[in-house]
Amino acid sequence: MDYHQIPSPAFVLDEKRLIQNLELIQSVQDRAGVSIILALKGFAMWRVFPLVKQYLKGATASSLHEARLIREEMGVKAHTYAPAYMPEEMSAVLDYSSHITFNSLNQYERYKPFLKGDISAGLRVNPEYSEVEVDLYNPAAPGSRLGIAPDHFGDTLPEGIEGLHFHTLCESSSYDLEKVLSAFEHHFGRFLPQLKWVNFGGGHLMTRKGYDIDHLVQLLKNFRSRYPNLEVILEPGSAIAWDTGDLLATVLDIVENRHIKTAIVDVSFTAHMPDTLEMPYRPGIIGASDPEDGKSTYRIGGVSCLAGDYMSEYSFDVPLKVGDRLVFKDMIHYTMVKTTTFNGVKHPSICIWRKDNSLEVVREFGYEDFKNRLS
Repeated sequence: MDYHQIPSPAFVLDEKRLIQNLELIQSVQDRAGVSIILALKGFAMWRVFPLVKQYLKGATASSLHEARLIREEMGVKAHTYAPAYMPEEMSAVLDYSSHITFNSLNQYERYKPFLKGDISAGLRVNPEYSEVEVDLYNPAAPGSRLGIAPDHFGDTLPEGIEGLHFHTLCESSSYDLEKVLSAFEHHFGRFLPQLKWVNFGGGHLMTRKGYDIDHLVQLLKNFRSRYPNLEVILEPGSAIAWDTGDLLATVLDIVENRHIKTAIVDVSFTAHMPDTLEMPYRPGIIGASDPEDGKSTYRIGGVSCLAGDYMSEYSFDVPLKVGDRLVFKDMIHYTMVKTTTFNGVKHPSICIWRKDNSLEVVREFGYEDFKNRLS
């Protein structure tokens, strides 16, 4: 990838790397005999939906707009789940969906009369087990609003329910899934023989280096052998676009206060990389390292006026100067879907570095994009 050809600021997807991820995920799908679908909550770059469709078996939505985008740009109906559905949107949601999952028994009873014969209904359940340590991302935290707890069920499921859905992982391993699956079967296994499908949710980071693919495949095969009546569905978010692209930025200024140097760039952590502050995690920068004595060291400051819009020190072999470009690594999943125009800061362009080494500038943003979100 030639970063000098790319406008700044810009998200840039590497098509070759995306295809490598999709090929790996398809191999899991084929070997294990399961259905793997794209979760738009993690990656909604619809320009590449036709490519994704060549490898995966559909997509999952968490809102009317996501379901519509799947239908219009991928040409399939969505597997839809939301914590609660808006009554005025429900008819349209059903039009765009093949599967619909309800977060509570109340929601199912309310909308059951509106279900059509070709829509498969399910319930999200809470196995009350998760390896996720950050509560912000833990759907099984005590008192969670996500999923129906085991003690809300009797001996049978409500009439018309064809599937169960659980989701308690976040960038997790197959061994984490194994533990969650054990809890799921313990609490809800009695219902499985009467169902058509079970959705294992997201968080399966099978494209991360070191992930035990063979263990995942065997785990899925073993589950399917216990319940041959069930279609098994996984809907990873991060795994599809994991390590497939970057965020390119340019140094605008270098300021110093109390011996701390800050390189201010033309992107914002809070507006363009919010998970780096919320999770939090420290993004990698090409050519930079953790602070080292004897090297030029800087905070990287975002362009918004939020005081905390910065990332603590990185060291560089050569001192930074205004006009230098910085490349934040792995900034395609859970970034573009969460960006804002806070402060009216310029939104990064969206680009694709095609497999033939050509650059496609998919979208550039301007004043009208900022204005039209407001009133």
